[in-house]
Amino acid sequence: MPAKIRLQRHGKKGQPFYHIVIADGRSPRDGRFIEKIGTYNPLTEPAQINLKFDRALYWYSVGAVPTDTVRSLLSQKGVMLKYHLLQGVKKGAMTEEQAEVKFQNWMKEKEAKLAEIVKTKEEKARGEKKVRLEAEKKVNEARAEELAKKRLAELEAKKAEEAAEAPAEEAAVEEAPVAEAPAENTEA
Repeated sequence: MPAKIRLQRHGKKGQPFYHIVIADGRSPRDGRFIEKIGTYNPLTEPAQINLKFDRALYWYSVGAVPTDTVRSLLSQKGVMLKYHLLQGVKKGAMTEEQAEVKFQNWMKEKEAKLAEIVKTKEEKARGEKKVRLEAEKKVNEARAEELAKKRLAELEAKKAEEAAEAPAEEAAVEEAPVAEAPAENTEA
């Protein structure tokens, strides 16, 4: 059975993390392997792929068969393109320098696309955060206005209460000396 390039699952439930390994085709998914050539973290945005490029190219060129998922990962990292270009060099379709130039141009374009994707996602996140903060400010201002209205109503109620109590106190003060005055007259 030929060697396979496959993913070996690690991480906890709901949070997968994979090792990219070279394993015998008969060994179980998370079992014995020949060599670990990289890691794959699908939870990050964009997915993080760390790969020993030379070792992946070597194993692919000697006949290791990648699984479908690993094939797409190798393609994203350029291993498949590099292998294709090396086959063209072997057949005499191009020179090694031409193949290297094509590969480097492809890598630059790929990195530029990735950087653009990351940049647009960051801008989108900033825009969403800005909108959320503006909405929160509006809500806070509305709450502050409501509290100010309540406080103003409470102050007016207090003033009205005090105004109503003041004449009653004055009347009570005026009545009290009148009541005391006849009592003093009886003693004299």
